[in-house]
Amino acid sequence: MASSLSRTMQTTKTVIETKGGVVSAQHRLAAEAGAAVLRAGGDAVDAAVATSFVIGVLEPWMSGPAGGGAMMLWRAGEGKAVAVNHGMRSPKGLRVEDFPLSGDGKAGDLFPWDKVVGDVNVQGAKAIAVPGVVDGLGKVHGLYGKLPWAELLAPAVAYAREGLQVDWYAALCIASVTRMLAKDPDAAALFLEDGQWPTISGWTALAEKRLDQSRMADSLDIIAREGARALYDGDLGAAMAQDVQDKGGYLSREDLQAYNAQIQKPLSFGYRDAQFHVMDGLTAGPTFAHAMGDIEQRDLSDKPSAFAAYADALNAAYAARLGTMGDDGESPEAPGCTTHFSVVDKDGNMVSQTQTLLSIFGSRVVSPSTGFLMNNGIMWFDPAQGRPNSLGPDKRCLMNVCPILGEKGDKKFAFGASGGRKIVSAMTQMASFVADYGMGVGDAFHHPRIDVSGAQSVVADEAHAPEVLDRLRADHDVTTAPRSVFPYAFACPAGVMRDGDTNTGCTEIMSPWGDTALELED
Repeated sequence: MASSLSRTMQTTKTVIETKGGVVSAQHRLAAEAGAAVLRAGGDAVDAAVATSFVIGVLEPWMSGPAGGGAMMLWRAGEGKAVAVNHGMRSPKGLRVEDFPLSGDGKAGDLFPWDKVVGDVNVQGAKAIAVPGVVDGLGKVHGLYGKLPWAELLAPAVAYAREGLQVDWYAALCIASVTRMLAKDPDAAALFLEDGQWPTISGWTALAEKRLDQSRMADSLDIIAREGARALYDGDLGAAMAQDVQDKGGYLSREDLQAYNAQIQKPLSFGYRDAQFHVMDGLTAGPTFAHAMGDIEQRDLSDKPSAFAAYADALNAAYAARLGTMGDDGESPEAPGCTTHFSVVDKDGNMVSQTQTLLSIFGSRVVSPSTGFLMNNGIMWFDPAQGRPNSLGPDKRCLMNVCPILGEKGDKKFAFGASGGRKIVSAMTQMASFVADYGMGVGDAFHHPRIDVSGAQSVVADEAHAPEVLDRLRADHDVTTAPRSVFPYAFACPAGVMRDGDTNTGCTEIMSPWGDTALELED
Protein backbone atom coordinates (compact mmCIF):
# COMPACT_ATOMS: atom_id res chain seq x y z
CA MET A 1 0.00 0.00 0.00
CA ALA A 2 1.26 3.46 -0.80
CA SER A 3 2.19 5.74 2.06
CA SER A 4 -0.18 8.56 3.02
CA LEU A 5 2.45 11.05 1.94
CA SER A 6 2.65 9.69 -1.60
CA ARG A 7 -1.16 9.72 -1.85
CA THR A 8 -1.41 13.40 -0.94
CA MET A 9 1.68 14.88 -2.58
CA GLN A 10 3.18 14.56 -6.06
CA THR A 11 6.61 15.88 -6.97
CA THR A 12 7.62 16.78 -10.50
CA LYS A 13 10.48 18.57 -12.23
CA THR A 14 9.92 20.95 -15.10
CA VAL A 15 11.54 19.99 -18.42
CA ILE A 16 12.25 22.95 -20.73
CA GLU A 17 13.07 22.62 -24.42
CA THR A 18 15.75 24.83 -25.97
CA LYS A 19 17.96 25.12 -29.02
CA GLY A 20 20.79 26.20 -26.73
CA GLY A 21 22.90 24.13 -24.39
CA VAL A 22 21.64 22.40 -21.23
CA VAL A 23 23.34 21.38 -17.97
CA SER A 24 21.61 19.04 -15.50
CA ALA A 25 23.25 18.57 -12.10
CA GLN A 26 22.51 17.62 -8.52
CA HIS A 27 23.02 21.25 -7.49
CA ARG A 28 21.29 24.14 -9.25
CA LEU A 29 24.20 26.56 -8.83
CA ALA A 30 26.62 24.05 -10.34
CA ALA A 31 24.31 23.66 -13.33
CA GLU A 32 24.13 27.45 -13.62
CA ALA A 33 27.93 27.68 -13.58
CA GLY A 34 28.11 25.25 -16.48
CA ALA A 35 25.40 27.09 -18.39
CA ALA A 36 27.27 30.40 -17.89
CA VAL A 37 30.31 28.81 -19.54
CA LEU A 38 28.18 27.83 -22.52
CA ARG A 39 26.93 31.43 -22.76
CA ALA A 40 30.54 32.62 -22.76
CA GLY A 41 31.34 30.50 -25.81
CA GLY A 42 32.58 27.35 -24.13
CA ASP A 43 31.71 23.85 -25.26
CA ALA A 44 30.34 20.86 -23.34
CA VAL A 45 33.79 19.97 -21.95
CA ASP A 46 34.35 23.51 -20.67
CA ALA A 47 30.94 23.47 -19.02
CA ALA A 48 31.70 20.09 -17.47
CA VAL A 49 34.95 21.37 -15.91
CA ALA A 50 33.18 24.35 -14.35
CA THR A 51 30.25 22.24 -13.15
CA SER A 52 32.53 19.60 -11.66
CA PHE A 53 34.55 21.98 -9.53
CA VAL A 54 31.52 24.00 -8.39
CA ILE A 55 29.56 20.92 -7.35
CA GLY A 56 32.62 19.76 -5.39
CA VAL A 57 32.35 22.97 -3.36
CA LEU A 58 28.58 23.11 -2.98
CA GLU A 59 27.97 19.38 -2.43
CA PRO A 60 31.31 18.54 -0.76
CA TRP A 61 30.09 15.36 0.93
CA MET A 62 29.44 13.74 -2.47
CA SER A 63 32.48 14.61 -4.58
CA GLY A 64 35.39 16.98 -4.91
CA PRO A 65 39.03 17.32 -5.97
CA ALA A 66 40.03 14.45 -3.68
CA GLY A 67 37.66 12.02 -5.41
CA GLY A 68 37.46 10.10 -8.66
CA GLY A 69 35.02 9.02 -11.31
CA ALA A 70 34.37 8.60 -15.02
CA MET A 71 33.24 10.65 -18.00
CA MET A 72 31.61 9.71 -21.29
CA LEU A 73 32.03 12.35 -23.99
CA TRP A 74 30.17 12.57 -27.32
CA ARG A 75 32.02 14.45 -30.05
CA ALA A 76 29.23 15.56 -32.40
CA GLY A 77 31.51 16.76 -35.19
CA GLU A 78 33.34 13.43 -35.29
CA GLY A 79 30.34 11.23 -34.50
CA LYS A 80 32.25 9.31 -31.86
CA ALA A 81 32.24 8.59 -28.13
CA VAL A 82 35.27 9.03 -25.88
CA ALA A 83 35.73 7.53 -22.41
CA VAL A 84 37.73 9.30 -19.70
CA ASN A 85 38.57 7.10 -16.72
CA HIS A 86 39.69 9.07 -13.67
CA GLY A 87 38.95 6.42 -11.10
CA MET A 88 40.87 6.00 -7.87
CA ARG A 89 43.73 3.62 -7.07
CA SER A 90 44.93 2.10 -3.84
CA PRO A 91 48.24 3.58 -2.61
CA LYS A 92 51.40 1.61 -3.28
CA GLY A 93 52.23 1.55 0.43
CA LEU A 94 48.94 -0.01 1.51
CA ARG A 95 49.41 -3.00 3.86
CA VAL A 96 46.75 -5.68 3.65
CA GLU A 97 47.61 -6.84 7.17
CA ASP A 98 46.29 -3.50 8.48
CA PHE A 99 42.77 -4.60 7.47
CA PRO A 100 42.09 -7.79 9.48
CA LEU A 101 38.59 -9.23 9.27
CA SER A 102 36.68 -9.00 12.53
CA GLY A 103 34.54 -12.10 12.00
CA ASP A 104 31.63 -9.98 13.19
CA GLY A 105 29.18 -9.86 10.30
CA LYS A 106 29.08 -7.44 7.39
CA ALA A 107 30.21 -3.85 7.02
CA GLY A 108 27.49 -1.27 7.52
CA ASP A 109 28.15 1.12 4.66
CA LEU A 110 27.52 0.83 0.91
CA PHE A 111 28.83 -2.70 0.32
CA PRO A 112 28.15 -5.95 2.19
CA TRP A 113 31.83 -6.86 2.60
CA ASP A 114 33.04 -8.80 5.61
CA LYS A 115 33.53 -6.36 8.47
CA VAL A 116 37.08 -5.12 9.10
CA VAL A 117 38.36 -4.43 12.61
CA GLY A 118 37.69 -0.80 13.39
CA ASP A 119 36.07 -0.22 9.98
CA VAL A 120 39.40 1.20 8.82
CA ASN A 121 38.52 0.39 5.20
CA VAL A 122 35.43 2.59 5.52
CA GLN A 123 36.45 5.54 7.66
CA GLY A 124 39.68 7.27 8.53
CA ALA A 125 42.96 7.93 6.78
CA LYS A 126 43.68 4.29 5.85
CA ALA A 127 40.51 4.30 3.71
CA ILE A 128 41.87 7.05 1.43
CA ALA A 129 42.75 6.09 -2.15
CA VAL A 130 44.67 8.07 -4.78
CA PRO A 131 42.24 10.65 -6.25
CA GLY A 132 41.81 11.08 -9.99
CA VAL A 133 39.07 13.54 -10.95
CA VAL A 134 41.28 16.64 -11.28
CA ASP A 135 43.74 14.88 -13.58
CA GLY A 136 40.89 13.51 -15.68
CA LEU A 137 39.34 16.94 -16.11
CA GLY A 138 42.72 18.42 -16.94
CA LYS A 139 43.37 15.85 -19.65
CA VAL A 140 39.98 16.15 -21.35
CA HIS A 141 40.14 19.94 -21.21
CA GLY A 142 43.58 19.87 -22.81
CA LEU A 143 42.20 17.80 -25.68
CA TYR A 144 38.80 19.37 -26.24
CA GLY A 145 38.31 22.52 -24.16
CA LYS A 146 38.00 25.98 -25.69
CA LEU A 147 38.12 28.44 -22.78
CA PRO A 148 41.10 28.99 -20.44
CA TRP A 149 41.35 26.55 -17.53
CA ALA A 150 41.58 29.33 -14.93
CA GLU A 151 38.33 30.90 -16.16
CA LEU A 152 36.53 27.59 -15.71
CA LEU A 153 37.66 27.22 -12.09
CA ALA A 154 36.87 30.82 -11.15
CA PRO A 155 33.23 30.11 -10.13
CA ALA A 156 34.32 27.29 -7.79
CA VAL A 157 36.97 29.52 -6.19
CA ALA A 158 34.35 32.24 -5.67
CA TYR A 159 31.81 29.87 -4.12
CA ALA A 160 34.46 28.47 -1.79
CA ARG A 161 35.44 31.99 -0.70
CA GLU A 162 31.79 32.66 0.09
CA GLY A 163 31.31 29.33 1.88
CA LEU A 164 28.48 26.83 1.52
CA GLN A 165 25.21 28.08 2.98
CA VAL A 166 23.83 25.56 5.44
CA ASP A 167 20.17 25.19 4.55
CA TRP A 168 17.87 22.46 5.86
CA TYR A 169 19.16 19.87 3.37
CA ALA A 170 22.82 20.56 4.07
CA ALA A 171 22.15 20.37 7.80
CA LEU A 172 20.34 17.07 7.29
CA CYS A 173 23.27 15.61 5.35
CA ILE A 174 25.76 16.73 8.00
CA ALA A 175 23.55 15.49 10.84
CA SER A 176 23.40 12.01 9.26
CA VAL A 177 27.15 11.46 9.91
CA THR A 178 27.87 13.82 12.83
CA ARG A 179 29.33 11.12 15.06
CA MET A 180 31.77 10.00 12.38
CA LEU A 181 32.78 13.54 11.41
CA ALA A 182 33.52 14.29 15.05
CA LYS A 183 36.31 11.68 15.03
CA ASP A 184 38.49 13.83 12.75
CA PRO A 185 39.33 17.25 14.27
CA ASP A 186 39.62 18.91 10.87
CA ALA A 187 36.33 17.49 9.61
CA ALA A 188 34.66 18.54 12.85
CA ALA A 189 36.06 22.06 12.54
CA LEU A 190 34.73 22.39 8.99
CA PHE A 191 31.28 20.85 9.33
CA LEU A 192 30.25 20.84 13.01
CA GLU A 193 29.47 23.34 15.74
CA ASP A 194 30.84 22.31 19.15
CA GLY A 195 30.77 18.67 18.05
CA GLN A 196 27.15 18.84 16.87
CA TRP A 197 25.52 19.36 13.51
CA PRO A 198 25.35 23.03 12.52
CA THR A 199 22.34 25.24 13.01
CA ILE A 200 20.56 25.91 9.75
CA SER A 201 20.18 29.28 8.12
CA GLY A 202 16.70 29.71 9.54
CA TRP A 203 13.24 28.71 8.37
CA THR A 204 12.60 32.29 7.25
CA ALA A 205 15.99 32.54 5.47
CA LEU A 206 16.69 35.76 7.42
CA ALA A 207 19.64 34.21 9.23
CA GLU A 208 22.63 32.85 7.37
CA LYS A 209 25.09 30.14 8.35
CA ARG A 210 28.00 29.26 6.03
CA LEU A 211 30.83 26.75 6.17
CA ASP A 212 34.33 28.21 6.19
CA GLN A 213 35.75 26.86 2.93
CA SER A 214 38.50 29.49 2.63
CA ARG A 215 41.31 26.92 2.71
CA MET A 216 39.62 25.00 -0.08
CA ALA A 217 39.34 28.25 -2.02
CA ASP A 218 43.10 28.80 -1.72
CA SER A 219 43.76 25.29 -3.00
CA LEU A 220 41.38 25.64 -5.92
CA ASP A 221 43.06 28.92 -6.79
CA ILE A 222 46.41 27.12 -6.99
CA ILE A 223 44.92 24.48 -9.31
CA ALA A 224 43.36 27.27 -11.41
CA ARG A 225 46.67 29.11 -11.79
CA GLU A 226 49.07 26.16 -12.05
CA GLY A 227 46.89 23.57 -13.81
CA ALA A 228 45.43 20.19 -12.90
CA ARG A 229 48.80 18.57 -12.21
CA ALA A 230 49.38 20.96 -9.30
CA LEU A 231 47.47 18.45 -7.20
CA TYR A 232 49.76 15.64 -8.33
CA ASP A 233 53.20 17.06 -9.01
CA GLY A 234 53.24 20.27 -6.97
CA ASP A 235 53.51 21.39 -3.37
CA LEU A 236 49.72 21.26 -2.99
CA GLY A 237 49.63 17.53 -3.58
CA ALA A 238 52.67 16.97 -1.37
CA ALA A 239 50.94 18.79 1.48
CA MET A 240 47.75 16.76 1.02
CA ALA A 241 49.69 13.47 1.05
CA GLN A 242 51.57 14.52 4.18
CA ASP A 243 48.27 15.34 5.90
CA VAL A 244 46.98 11.85 5.13
CA GLN A 245 50.15 10.17 6.36
CA ASP A 246 50.10 12.27 9.54
CA LYS A 247 46.66 10.82 10.21
CA GLY A 248 47.83 7.23 9.65
CA GLY A 249 47.03 6.76 5.95
CA TYR A 250 49.17 5.60 3.04
CA LEU A 251 48.72 8.26 0.33
CA SER A 252 52.15 9.49 -0.79
CA ARG A 253 53.51 12.15 -3.07
CA GLU A 254 54.83 9.35 -5.27
CA ASP A 255 51.30 7.93 -5.59
CA LEU A 256 50.06 11.29 -6.81
CA GLN A 257 52.94 11.82 -9.22
CA ALA A 258 52.38 8.36 -10.74
CA TYR A 259 48.64 8.87 -11.21
CA ASN A 260 47.48 9.07 -14.82
CA ALA A 261 43.83 9.31 -15.89
CA GLN A 262 43.10 7.34 -19.04
CA ILE A 263 41.47 8.42 -22.28
CA GLN A 264 40.20 5.12 -23.60
CA LYS A 265 37.98 3.46 -26.15
CA PRO A 266 34.43 3.05 -24.86
CA LEU A 267 32.44 -0.15 -24.68
CA SER A 268 29.93 0.34 -27.51
CA PHE A 269 27.13 -2.06 -28.39
CA GLY A 270 23.83 -2.25 -30.21
CA TYR A 271 20.49 -2.82 -28.53
CA ARG A 272 17.61 -3.43 -30.93
CA ASP A 273 17.62 -0.24 -33.03
CA ALA A 274 19.58 1.78 -30.45
CA GLN A 275 23.29 2.17 -29.72
CA PHE A 276 24.98 2.63 -26.33
CA HIS A 277 28.43 3.76 -25.25
CA VAL A 278 29.70 3.17 -21.71
CA MET A 279 32.96 2.96 -19.79
CA ASP A 280 34.71 -0.39 -20.15
CA GLY A 281 36.87 -2.09 -17.54
CA LEU A 282 36.42 -1.81 -13.78
CA THR A 283 33.20 0.20 -13.81
CA ALA A 284 29.51 -0.66 -14.00
CA GLY A 285 29.65 -0.27 -17.79
CA PRO A 286 30.12 -4.00 -18.49
CA THR A 287 27.38 -4.80 -15.97
CA PHE A 288 25.04 -2.42 -17.79
CA ALA A 289 25.91 -4.06 -21.12
CA HIS A 290 25.29 -7.52 -19.65
CA ALA A 291 21.86 -6.50 -18.34
CA MET A 292 20.85 -4.81 -21.61
CA GLY A 293 21.90 -7.91 -23.55
CA ASP A 294 19.60 -10.06 -21.43
CA ILE A 295 16.70 -7.61 -21.68
CA GLU A 296 17.04 -7.54 -25.46
CA GLN A 297 15.97 -11.21 -25.52
CA ARG A 298 12.87 -10.63 -23.40
CA ASP A 299 9.27 -9.64 -24.11
CA LEU A 300 8.61 -6.05 -23.04
CA SER A 301 5.14 -5.76 -24.55
CA ASP A 302 3.60 -4.67 -21.26
CA LYS A 303 4.92 -3.06 -18.09
CA PRO A 304 4.59 -6.11 -15.79
CA SER A 305 6.64 -8.21 -18.23
CA ALA A 306 9.15 -5.40 -18.68
CA PHE A 307 9.87 -4.97 -14.97
CA ALA A 308 10.08 -8.73 -14.49
CA ALA A 309 12.68 -8.74 -17.29
CA TYR A 310 14.58 -5.87 -15.67
CA ALA A 311 14.71 -7.70 -12.34
CA ASP A 312 15.91 -10.98 -13.85
CA ALA A 313 18.52 -9.32 -16.06
CA LEU A 314 19.93 -7.18 -13.26
CA ASN A 315 20.16 -10.16 -10.92
CA ALA A 316 22.14 -12.10 -13.53
CA ALA A 317 24.35 -9.12 -14.37
CA TYR A 318 25.18 -8.45 -10.74
CA ALA A 319 25.97 -12.10 -10.09
CA ALA A 320 28.51 -11.96 -12.93
CA ARG A 321 29.90 -8.64 -11.73
CA LEU A 322 30.46 -9.65 -8.12
CA GLY A 323 31.78 -13.06 -9.06
CA THR A 324 34.30 -12.17 -11.74
CA MET A 325 35.26 -8.49 -11.85
CA GLY A 326 38.36 -7.13 -10.17
CA ASP A 327 41.92 -5.92 -10.78
CA ASP A 328 44.86 -8.21 -10.16
CA GLY A 329 47.27 -5.36 -10.80
CA GLU A 330 48.87 -7.18 -13.72
CA SER A 331 46.84 -6.13 -16.78
CA PRO A 332 47.99 -2.86 -18.37
CA GLU A 333 44.82 -2.70 -20.48
CA ALA A 334 42.47 -2.57 -17.47
CA PRO A 335 41.35 0.96 -16.59
CA GLY A 336 41.56 1.93 -13.05
CA CYS A 337 28.12 8.90 -1.93
CA THR A 338 28.48 10.26 -5.55
CA THR A 339 27.12 12.97 -7.80
CA HIS A 340 26.31 13.10 -11.49
CA PHE A 341 25.82 15.81 -14.07
CA SER A 342 25.23 15.84 -17.82
CA VAL A 343 25.82 18.52 -20.44
CA VAL A 344 24.79 19.08 -24.04
CA ASP A 345 25.93 22.16 -25.95
CA LYS A 346 24.22 23.85 -28.89
CA ASP A 347 26.37 21.88 -31.36
CA GLY A 348 25.34 18.51 -29.89
CA ASN A 349 28.53 17.70 -27.97
CA MET A 350 27.64 15.82 -24.77
CA VAL A 351 29.24 14.98 -21.45
CA SER A 352 28.03 12.45 -18.90
CA GLN A 353 30.18 12.71 -15.77
CA THR A 354 29.91 10.74 -12.53
CA GLN A 355 32.27 11.74 -9.71
CA THR A 356 32.47 10.58 -6.13
CA LEU A 357 34.14 10.40 -2.75
CA LEU A 358 32.37 6.99 -2.50
CA SER A 359 30.59 7.19 0.88
CA ILE A 360 28.75 10.30 1.95
CA PHE A 361 31.56 12.53 3.30
CA GLY A 362 34.06 9.98 1.98
CA SER A 363 36.52 8.92 4.69
CA ARG A 364 35.19 11.68 6.98
CA VAL A 365 38.75 13.04 7.00
CA VAL A 366 39.67 16.59 5.94
CA SER A 367 43.16 17.51 4.75
CA PRO A 368 43.92 20.66 6.78
CA SER A 369 46.53 21.94 4.33
CA THR A 370 44.15 21.87 1.36
CA GLY A 371 40.67 22.04 2.90
CA PHE A 372 39.65 19.03 0.81
CA LEU A 373 37.37 16.32 2.18
CA MET A 374 39.09 13.04 1.33
CA ASN A 375 37.64 9.95 -0.35
CA ASN A 376 37.28 6.46 1.10
CA GLY A 377 37.94 4.64 -2.16
CA ILE A 378 39.57 1.69 -0.34
CA MET A 379 36.05 0.60 0.59
CA TRP A 380 35.51 -0.38 -3.06
CA PHE A 381 37.79 -3.38 -2.49
CA ASP A 382 36.66 -6.68 -0.99
CA PRO A 383 38.71 -7.00 2.24
CA ALA A 384 38.58 -10.81 2.01
CA GLN A 385 41.59 -12.14 0.11
CA GLY A 386 41.63 -14.56 -2.82
CA ARG A 387 38.79 -12.90 -4.73
CA PRO A 388 38.85 -10.93 -8.03
CA ASN A 389 38.35 -7.59 -6.27
CA SER A 390 40.38 -8.29 -3.12
CA LEU A 391 42.11 -5.43 -1.35
CA GLY A 392 45.74 -4.85 -2.27
CA PRO A 393 48.31 -2.12 -2.95
CA ASP A 394 48.49 -0.18 -6.24
CA LYS A 395 45.25 -1.56 -7.66
CA ARG A 396 42.44 0.08 -9.57
CA CYS A 397 39.18 0.38 -7.69
CA LEU A 398 36.12 -1.47 -9.01
CA MET A 399 33.79 1.52 -9.43
CA ASN A 400 30.00 1.42 -9.49
CA VAL A 401 29.77 4.48 -11.73
CA CYS A 402 27.89 4.13 -15.02
CA PRO A 403 27.71 7.26 -17.17
CA ILE A 404 26.05 6.35 -20.47
CA LEU A 405 25.59 7.80 -23.93
CA GLY A 406 22.70 6.52 -26.01
CA GLU A 407 21.43 6.92 -29.57
CA LYS A 408 17.93 6.06 -30.77
CA GLY A 409 16.92 7.52 -34.11
CA ASP A 410 17.21 11.30 -33.90
CA LYS A 411 17.53 11.13 -30.12
CA LYS A 412 20.88 11.21 -28.37
CA PHE A 413 21.09 11.23 -24.60
CA ALA A 414 23.65 11.41 -21.80
CA PHE A 415 22.43 9.87 -18.54
CA GLY A 416 24.06 8.90 -15.27
CA ALA A 417 23.31 8.73 -11.56
CA SER A 418 24.63 8.67 -8.04
CA GLY A 419 23.72 5.92 -5.62
CA GLY A 420 26.46 3.27 -5.39
CA ARG A 421 25.19 -0.14 -6.43
CA LYS A 422 21.81 1.36 -7.26
CA ILE A 423 23.27 3.21 -10.26
CA VAL A 424 23.32 0.40 -12.82
CA SER A 425 19.71 -0.54 -12.02
CA ALA A 426 18.57 3.00 -12.74
CA MET A 427 20.60 3.31 -15.92
CA THR A 428 19.39 -0.02 -17.30
CA GLN A 429 15.74 0.86 -16.83
CA MET A 430 16.03 4.45 -18.04
CA ALA A 431 17.94 3.35 -21.14
CA SER A 432 15.15 0.90 -21.89
CA PHE A 433 12.50 3.57 -21.25
CA VAL A 434 14.03 5.60 -24.09
CA ALA A 435 15.04 2.76 -26.42
CA ASP A 436 11.97 0.54 -26.01
CA TYR A 437 9.19 2.99 -25.23
CA GLY A 438 10.38 6.17 -26.92
CA MET A 439 10.21 8.23 -23.75
CA GLY A 440 11.56 11.74 -23.62
CA VAL A 441 13.75 12.86 -20.79
CA GLY A 442 10.84 14.05 -18.63
CA ASP A 443 8.87 10.80 -18.82
CA ALA A 444 12.00 8.70 -18.26
CA PHE A 445 12.95 10.60 -15.12
CA HIS A 446 9.46 10.64 -13.63
CA HIS A 447 8.62 6.98 -14.27
CA PRO A 448 8.77 4.68 -11.20
CA ARG A 449 11.65 2.19 -11.12
CA ILE A 450 12.89 -0.82 -9.19
CA ASP A 451 16.28 -1.43 -7.64
CA VAL A 452 18.18 -4.72 -7.91
CA SER A 453 21.67 -4.34 -6.48
CA GLY A 454 23.04 -7.80 -6.04
CA ALA A 455 20.96 -8.70 -2.98
CA GLN A 456 18.20 -11.28 -2.91
CA SER A 457 15.31 -8.83 -2.87
CA VAL A 458 13.81 -6.28 -5.25
CA VAL A 459 13.01 -2.79 -4.00
CA ALA A 460 10.09 -1.37 -5.96
CA ASP A 461 8.74 2.16 -6.06
CA GLU A 462 5.39 2.02 -4.31
CA ALA A 463 3.99 4.20 -7.12
CA HIS A 464 4.11 1.21 -9.50
CA ALA A 465 0.78 -0.11 -10.74
CA PRO A 466 -0.53 -3.09 -8.70
CA GLU A 467 -0.12 -5.44 -11.65
CA VAL A 468 3.60 -4.60 -11.88
CA LEU A 469 4.11 -5.32 -8.19
CA ASP A 470 2.12 -8.56 -8.42
CA ARG A 471 4.24 -9.76 -11.34
CA LEU A 472 7.47 -8.98 -9.49
CA ARG A 473 6.25 -10.78 -6.36
CA ALA A 474 5.62 -13.92 -8.39
CA ASP A 475 9.39 -14.50 -8.68
CA HIS A 476 11.06 -12.22 -6.13
CA ASP A 477 11.00 -11.06 -2.56
CA VAL A 478 9.72 -7.50 -3.06
CA THR A 479 9.94 -4.52 -0.72
CA THR A 480 8.15 -1.32 -1.66
CA ALA A 481 9.46 2.15 -0.84
CA PRO A 482 8.60 5.71 -1.82
CA ARG A 483 10.88 8.08 -3.69
CA SER A 484 11.84 10.45 -0.91
CA VAL A 485 14.24 13.31 -0.22
CA PHE A 486 16.17 11.32 2.39
CA PRO A 487 17.14 8.54 2.38
CA TYR A 488 17.19 7.50 -1.27
CA ALA A 489 15.78 4.03 -1.90
CA PHE A 490 16.74 4.42 -5.56
CA ALA A 491 19.56 6.03 -7.51
CA CYS A 492 19.59 9.78 -8.12
CA PRO A 493 19.93 10.39 -11.90
CA ALA A 494 20.65 13.48 -13.99
CA GLY A 495 20.58 13.63 -17.75
CA VAL A 496 20.21 15.54 -21.00
CA MET A 497 18.70 14.63 -24.35
CA ARG A 498 19.01 16.00 -27.87
CA ASP A 499 16.15 15.31 -30.29
CA GLY A 500 17.10 16.76 -33.66
CA ASP A 501 18.44 20.17 -32.65
CA THR A 502 16.29 20.53 -29.51
CA ASN A 503 17.90 19.96 -26.12
CA THR A 504 16.23 19.02 -22.82
CA GLY A 505 17.40 17.96 -19.38
CA CYS A 506 16.12 16.69 -16.05
CA THR A 507 17.32 15.56 -12.62
CA GLU A 508 15.93 13.20 -9.98
CA ILE A 509 12.52 14.54 -9.06
CA MET A 510 13.14 14.20 -5.30
CA SER A 511 16.56 15.89 -5.32
CA PRO A 512 16.09 19.16 -3.37
CA TRP A 513 19.03 20.88 -5.05
CA GLY A 514 19.02 19.13 -8.43
CA ASP A 515 18.06 21.25 -11.42
CA THR A 516 18.65 22.00 -15.09
CA ALA A 517 20.16 25.26 -16.34
CA LEU A 518 19.89 26.55 -19.89
CA GLU A 519 22.19 28.49 -22.14
CA LEU A 520 20.36 31.64 -23.20
CA GLU A 521 19.20 31.61 -26.81
CA ASP A 522 19.81 34.54 -29.16
